[in-house]
Amino acid sequence: MKFVFNKLNVVLLIAAVLITIIGYIIMGTGDKTISPILLIIAYVVLFPAAIMAGTKKKKKD
Repeated sequence: MKFVFNKLNVVLLIAAVLITIIGYIIMGTGDKTISPILLIIAYVVLFPAAIMAGTKKKKKD
Protein backbone atom coordinates (compact mmCIF):
# COMPACT_ATOMS: atom_id res chain seq x y z
CA MET A 1 0.00 0.00 0.00
CA LYS A 2 1.40 3.37 -1.05
CA PHE A 3 0.85 6.49 1.06
CA VAL A 4 -0.51 9.24 -1.19
CA PHE A 5 0.70 12.27 0.79
CA ASN A 6 4.34 13.27 0.74
CA LYS A 7 6.26 15.09 3.47
CA LEU A 8 5.07 18.56 2.42
CA ASN A 9 1.43 17.46 2.56
CA VAL A 10 1.84 16.04 6.05
CA VAL A 11 3.60 19.17 7.35
CA LEU A 12 0.87 21.43 5.94
CA LEU A 13 -1.85 19.19 7.36
CA ILE A 14 -0.28 19.21 10.83
CA ALA A 15 0.11 23.01 10.65
CA ALA A 16 -3.55 23.36 9.63
CA VAL A 17 -4.73 21.19 12.51
CA LEU A 18 -2.57 23.05 15.03
CA ILE A 19 -3.72 26.48 13.79
CA THR A 20 -7.35 25.28 13.95
CA ILE A 21 -6.94 24.06 17.52
CA ILE A 22 -5.20 27.28 18.55
CA GLY A 23 -7.96 29.32 16.88
CA TYR A 24 -10.68 27.50 18.79
CA ILE A 25 -8.77 27.80 22.08
CA ILE A 26 -8.36 31.54 21.55
CA MET A 27 -12.05 31.79 20.64
CA GLY A 28 -12.90 30.08 23.92
CA THR A 29 -11.05 32.77 25.84
CA GLY A 30 -13.32 35.43 24.37
CA ASP A 31 -11.07 37.09 21.79
CA LYS A 32 -13.08 38.01 18.73
CA THR A 33 -10.37 39.34 16.40
CA ILE A 34 -7.50 36.87 16.17
CA SER A 35 -9.45 33.61 16.33
CA PRO A 36 -11.54 34.15 13.16
CA ILE A 37 -8.41 35.17 11.28
CA LEU A 38 -6.60 31.99 12.35
CA LEU A 39 -9.60 29.81 11.49
CA ILE A 40 -10.00 31.39 8.06
CA ILE A 41 -6.30 30.87 7.35
CA ALA A 42 -6.56 27.24 8.43
CA TYR A 43 -9.77 26.39 6.55
CA VAL A 44 -9.29 28.48 3.41
CA VAL A 45 -5.53 28.32 2.91
CA LEU A 46 -3.81 25.52 4.81
CA PHE A 47 -6.26 22.61 4.47
CA PRO A 48 -6.62 23.05 0.69
CA ALA A 49 -2.86 23.56 0.37
CA ALA A 50 -2.27 20.35 2.33
CA ILE A 51 -4.50 18.47 -0.07
CA MET A 52 -3.23 20.04 -3.29
CA ALA A 53 0.49 20.37 -2.59
CA GLY A 54 2.70 18.00 -4.47
CA THR A 55 0.01 16.67 -6.76
CA LYS A 56 1.07 16.19 -10.32
CA LYS A 57 -1.29 15.98 -13.22
CA LYS A 58 -0.74 13.01 -15.45
CA LYS A 59 -0.31 13.64 -19.15
CA LYS A 60 -2.77 12.02 -21.49
CA ASP A 61 -1.18 10.99 -24.76
